[in-house]
Amino acid sequence: MSMRDEYRTRAAEFQARAVCASNEAARQHFDAMAEHYLQLAELEAQIDCLREFTKEPQSDGKQKLSA
Repeated sequence: MSMRDEYRTRAAEFQARAVCASNEAARQHFDAMAEHYLQLAELEAQIDCLREFTKEPQSDGKQKLSA
């Protein structure tokens, strides 16, 4: 599982906890945690895009032979 998926899973867990929370303070806390994990998921998506963008170009299929 990618980090982005893990962050989204954690966000869903905190959203579920917010729905089940018995008091308003706990609900707000869990909502904030869910939002932070969603932000982490989006940041991870941006990082993945940068990793793809900065990959070294593929060679033309020829491998260097070591001497």
